[in-house]
Order: sequence, then structure tokens, then C-alpha cells
Amino acid sequence: MPSFFIEQFGCRATQADGAALERQLLDRGCTSASTAAAADIVVINTCTVTASADAQARDAIRKFHAANPAVRLIVTGCYAQRAPEELAALPGVSWVVGNSHKPQIPRLIESLSAAASHAPAVSATGFFPATKLHSDSTVPFYSPGAGLAPPAAPHPGNILTGDIFLQSALLSAPVLGGESHHTRPTLKIQDGCDSRCSYCVIPFVRGKSRSLPPDTVIQEIQRLTESGYREIVLSGINLGTYGRDLSPRVEFDDLLRRILGETSVERLRISSIEPLDVTQDLVNLFAGTDRIAQHFHMPLQSASDRILAAMHRWYRAEHYARRVELIHERLPHAAIGADVITGFPGESEDDHAATFAFIERLPFTYLHVFSFSKRPATKAAALTNELPGGTIKRRARELRSLSESKSAAFRHSQLGRTLRVLTLRSDLRDTSVTPALSSNYLRVTVPGEWPPNKWLEIQVSHRWSGFLTGLIDGVNNSTFERKDSQHYQDLAQTTPQ
Repeated sequence: MPSFFIEQFGCRATQADGAALERQLLDRGCTSASTAAAADIVVINTCTVTASADAQARDAIRKFHAANPAVRLIVTGCYAQRAPEELAALPGVSWVVGNSHKPQIPRLIESLSAAASHAPAVSATGFFPATKLHSDSTVPFYSPGAGLAPPAAPHPGNILTGDIFLQSALLSAPVLGGESHHTRPTLKIQDGCDSRCSYCVIPFVRGKSRSLPPDTVIQEIQRLTESGYREIVLSGINLGTYGRDLSPRVEFDDLLRRILGETSVERLRISSIEPLDVTQDLVNLFAGTDRIAQHFHMPLQSASDRILAAMHRWYRAEHYARRVELIHERLPHAAIGADVITGFPGESEDDHAATFAFIERLPFTYLHVFSFSKRPATKAAALTNELPGGTIKRRARELRSLSESKSAAFRHSQLGRTLRVLTLRSDLRDTSVTPALSSNYLRVTVPGEWPPNKWLEIQVSHRWSGFLTGLIDGVNNSTFERKDSQHYQDLAQTTPQ
């Protein structure tokens, strides 16, 4: 069987897809290569949320091909679903597989392997039935209803894709090993989106909203906890809509109650949830247990009602503000993050100022700031009142500066508190300290070399370039005083794993 390497781009849902594919390939006897240069096959799992994401994927494809012209490149993910011909035309690409057929990749790799002489050949249309994909695998994939639809016609450029809106399959497999190098595995329980925000291409590349049945969610979480994982991140494209496609319908907060009642998971974290799905019942559920991380990430996009209407967002600034105030009232130390898009067509200086002032007055703890990017097939792509690039960059800088100020104020508010943190896998050069993550999404370093996935009780202190450190009773903390600023620059670039 061939060796493989998966290059990941994009959101948690895409990352979860990649982890599921990796586990499937390992289960079939393939070997995971430590680098792309050592692999027979490279799978490039793409994102297409912005033009920059597209460019990153194309650049990666060119680099892989230039470094090793013999390597077989399989391009999949959201960009592959949106523009397969564009990717198939790039030198070195063997196959382009859309999200509609992503579960077929393990079968496809078998067919590409000369060593896999026992593997069944690809059909004339290049389509493998979904049931065949996992019939001999020990790792579960959930595929409700009928199998995946084949593409309308074979394509000479080795393209395997189809109408994403016809798909009812949900690619979901737990991360049972260390293949994604995460201390905290992500379990995707929902995919697709039924909303039509005017700037967003994701519904057209992910399809309609579909959910993992609650019994399956419970089984996978229990399996992960039995494997030793202590924090599990629940993810989805539009997580708050979980269960609305199921019969009988299931509410997201009811699923969380079942998880707490029927599994032994020590901490759940919610990846992102739309503001209108943050109800008083949900906030009360978070406030009533220490087994759900005190962390809400709610996309804002804009605080100008005029721009929100143009974006086809189904709330206005005051609706959003009430959710933030409710969270802060019930959970005063919770992390509250937001996505913000700056430079949407027609956004005036007054619109930008309204967004800035809104964020400034509310207890946000961090922002993810995005510059508007025109996406094909979206309503916003047809708008002609685009903003100059310089204006967009300036506004993005201002919002990122505000984010840094809000984050610093939040860190300062945590000084002296005692927190329970989970140690993470470290990629820091300094082995005398270990990174860790709190329930309210604070990254800290603790003295000593600790294994990942261990709970520690720390007292938060504040030193060195604004980063937090956690002091542990009975441990010599004086080592911190010998650290230089480069260590904390490293920490700033470390993503919680």
C-alpha cells in the first residue's frame, strides 16, 4: 500500500474531514509519511472561503509538484467542489475530488496503488458506492439514506464530483489516534448550511445542513473518552442548526444534555455558533456545569444594521448585543470571540465606525478579522460598489488593533485567578515550560515539562510581553525569570492543540 501525506487548509470542519480520511487510510494499510517529500500520494484538503485561500492551495500544489514530479496529487475539499476544472488543469494533479465524493478517496488511492492488485477497479464513471467505502473498515463513517450520487458524466481531467445539494452523507469519523497531533480531538457532528449569507460560498460547496444522529454522537464521544481524551471539541459548519434535519427533530442543547448525562467526557468545547442560536437555555446550561468550556465564538461580521441586511444576516446589532450581555452576566469570565468582515461592498466610514464602537463597548475577548473577498456564485459578487484595497486594509488594521486591546484587557482581568488548565502538545523550543489551555480559552505556560492531556490547577500571573503564566504550588517557578522575549513570540504563534 502507498504512503500518503495530507496537507490541510481551512476550518475545523475541513480539519476533521482530513483526520477522518487519514484514519481511514491507516485502517486500510496505507502508511502516513512524515513529510510530503516522503509520500507516494499527497492529498491536499482545500478551503475556498476567500480568494487568498484559493491562492494558498494553488501555490501548495505547484510546490509539491516542483519538489517531486512523480508524486500523485489528489486535491479535495471546498475549492475542489467549487472549481474542479481549475484545479485539474494544474500540473501534477492526478485527481480532483469534490466534497460530494470525499469519502471515495480511500478507494481511489487503492486504485492508484500498483501494490493493491486486489483492489477493485474504478468504474467507468469513476464512482464508488459509499457502502463499499466503509464495508471493510473498523472506523465508522455515517452515511444516511442512499449512497453518494455519481457525477453527471466522466471528465477527461480525472474529476470526481457531483451536485453537493443531492448529498445526504455526513463524513464523520472520530480522531482515535494522534494522527492530527491534537491533544483535544475535534468531532464534526454537523455539516452544510441552509442559510444564504450574500458573501458566503460555503453552502454551495458543503451542501444542505445534515447532522450526525445523537446516538452516534454519544457513541463516538464515549469512545474518545475511553481512549483517554479529556477535552473534545464539537464542530460543524452551522453547529446551532444541529438536529433540525433529523426525524424526530433534535435540539442542540438537548444533545449537549445527553452528552453530559450519558458520557464521561471531562470537558466539551463548542467551536462556533450563530448568535441567534445562543439562547438563554443554552447559556444557563453552560453556566450550570464545569464540563462545558466557558467559551463562545459567535460570528458578528458587522455591527451596522444596514450592512447586516446587505449581508443577509438574520439579526441586527441589538440582537447580537443582548446575547453578549447575557453570556457576560451569567459567565463573567467567559471567552467571547467573534468573526468580523471589513470592507463589504458599500460599507461606509459610518458603518465601520459603528462596528468599531459596538465591539469596543462590549466584553469581547478576541476577534477574527477578515477582509471582504468576492466569492463566485454569491450575491455579493455581483455588487459593484467595492471599496479600495487601501481602505479595507486600514479598517482591518484598526479592528485587529482593537482585538489586541480587548484580549489584553481580558488577560489582565484574569490575574490572580485559579484556573484548571489542560496541558497541550508543545512545539515550543523551550522545554522547561509547557503550554496549556483554560476553559475560557486562555493560553498559558506552566513551569516544567509536562505531558499533554494533563489537568493542572494554576494561579494566573502576568509577565513578559503580556502573556500569561500559570504558577503551580510546589513547583520552582523561578525558571520563568530567565526566559527571553523570543519564547513568548513563539507562544504567540502557537495554536492550541
